Amino acid sequence: MISFGIRNLKVFFKDKSSVFFSLLAVFIIIGLYALFLGDVWTSSLSDVPGVRFLMDSWIMAGILAVTSVTTTMGAYGIMVQDKEKKITKDFAASPVGNVNIVGGYIIGAVIIGVIMSLISLVIAELYIIAGGGEFMGVPAIIKVLGLTLLCTLSSSSIVLFLVSFFKSNNAFATASTIIGTLIGFLTGVYLPIGQLPESVQLLITCFPPSHGAMLFRQVMMEAPLAASFKGAPSQVVSEFKAMMGMTLNFGDKTVTPLTSIIILLATAAVFYALALLNISRKKK
Repeated sequence: MISFGIRNLKVFFKDKSSVFFSLLAVFIIIGLYALFLGDVWTSSLSDVPGVRFLMDSWIMAGILAVTSVTTTMGAYGIMVQDKEKKITKDFAASPVGNVNIVGGYIIGAVIIGVIMSLISLVIAELYIIAGGGEFMGVPAIIKVLGLTLLCTLSSSSIVLFLVSFFKSNNAFATASTIIGTLIGFLTGVYLPIGQLPESVQLLITCFPPSHGAMLFRQVMMEAPLAASFKGAPSQVVSEFKAMMGMTLNFGDKTVTPLTSIIILLATAAVFYALALLNISRKKK
């Protein structure tokens, strides 16, 4: 299983185009924010002190959640290639069990997702510093690293389940394009969740990666939020958090960080099991 995972890592990083396109959504979001969205939000909140640091942290937190999806999607492209080239038949004829093969794909995808997320984190921190912000403290960095692993595991499971239905690179490429386009909206990156209709907000709240985005925001925006809203009424702070996706709600109930963590863990367990079941079913 581990050896097979290492093989997938080598195949992925050998293909520079796969590496680039797995981060394409990240580059697009940063480009849109730098050229357009950033000015819109900083100007609309111009009366808030330290708004640039606050909003830069907001967008970069969302990007980390997006990265966990797009990079694992790129990693599982190897599995689709193996199917299209009939390499999976060679694997099936080998003494390596099906669970070990799927496990190798998962190991490779998770490691790739974590590595690319860490690269995105470095880019995010450099962007924040360039805008006049500050580096995160050590406790915040440790939390972000833990969230990176958790979100990668959760997103990887969903992506694996989706990819398990694809047999050709054309279908996979189409799905990647659609997911890469929608993921920014579903995690509240392009537009704050609080400005969307309630029905859309409910859809976003039910989307597991949105909980990852929420947790990233709570950690990365903690320091700038405290500085920008120092002395502000708690009601104002709560409304801002809800609007920007720092908190999510099911009806009148606010989702706690622990609940979001449980949702992400449960998502990983359920979708990995469904993906393994679907792959096993198709090989019979």
